[in-house]
Amino acid sequence: MPKYLVQASYTAEGAKGLLAEGGSGRKEAVQRVVGSCGGTLESMYFAYGDDDLYIVVDFPDHLSMAAIAMTVRASGALRSRAIPLLTVEEVDEAAKRTVDFRPPGS
Repeated sequence: MPKYLVQASYTAEGAKGLLAEGGSGRKEAVQRVVGSCGGTLESMYFAYGDDDLYIVVDFPDHLSMAAIAMTVRASGALRSRAIPLLTVEEVDEAAKRTVDFRPPGS
């Protein structure tokens, strides 16, 4: 199953919702939305700085992540980015593939 690291920053409206619901309320909401597309929430952390939230999720396919990302972003409550995560084994497999590439100027 594809795994993603999602980094998110709340807008002012989203931060108001977080203050009203607390972290537990938002975790429940994240579990519900992720589960609605067949995914699972692996971990969820709040932070402060450039990003307010870090979550790791598994989905059955890339389209499930895309559907959730579009829906959540359309709410205007947060800005987010999803970063695909690769296992060590996937990197090993990728490293064995032949790529026809010529660097610029060579």
